[in-house]
Amino acid sequence: MIARISGAGARGILVALLVATPALMLPDIITDSSQITMLVALLAYFLTFVEYNSNYPSIVEFRDAPPFNRLRFASLFATVIVLTLILQDKAHPSVTSSALTSIGTIIGNAMDFPFSPVRMIVLMLPENSSYELVNSVRVSAGMAYLISLMSMAAFLVLVRIMNWPARKGAFNVWVNLPLFDPTAGGDVIHRLHRDARINIVLGFLLPFLIPAVVKAAADLIDPITLQNPQTQIWTVAAWAFLPASIIMRGIAMGKIADMIEQKRRRAYAAEADEKGMQLA
Repeated sequence: MIARISGAGARGILVALLVATPALMLPDIITDSSQITMLVALLAYFLTFVEYNSNYPSIVEFRDAPPFNRLRFASLFATVIVLTLILQDKAHPSVTSSALTSIGTIIGNAMDFPFSPVRMIVLMLPENSSYELVNSVRVSAGMAYLISLMSMAAFLVLVRIMNWPARKGAFNVWVNLPLFDPTAGGDVIHRLHRDARINIVLGFLLPFLIPAVVKAAADLIDPITLQNPQTQIWTVAAWAFLPASIIMRGIAMGKIADMIEQKRRRAYAAEADEKGMQLA
């Protein structure tokens, strides 16, 4: 019990730190904005602690199948820190922030070609946006998208080479997929493969769909302004992280479906062998 409580507390602190990082690192943060950020950080800590301190799952998937959630958290944390350092370079330049800005400029320009995700998020900006804002969004988007691609590549290595999640022993579907009901109807393998394909396709489309939807809705509602550094950080981080997370979820569900199918084939083969021995 002590180990579970301490683990849940540590995870809650890390999530709260993730939420508070931009407000803690960026200069000239308004007091009201800092108070709201601290409130959201405390709420994130409480929800994370309750989820991981519970014996039974609620909404967090793959809770007992590390390092799936750890990889996703590390990817989001790295994205937020890198984007914060890049925007911090404008007011308080340092060797690290200047180096990240230079790297981000190269990557952003390389990824900013027609119909690319980076070009789509740049086109999401209002037509009267300044050159500094466009360049800042391009640099941030390039770095965030690169980190998301690296996290997906790392997860593919875990699945294909390191045989995740079988290397950790038995996989409990109910604990790791609390939102998936195996008794809802239809074959479990077929449903898992279907959900996997839907998640992967949706993850590939989201980097293009999100800017298009925001641009289309700008005429009906007030468009999202990325002039505020914190707004830019969280918008770009969500734009890059959510599609990568959904693709990783699809890959994981496909792997689980393959594991169930292999186990079913072994059971059928063992049953056939047993019947053959009885007949003999």
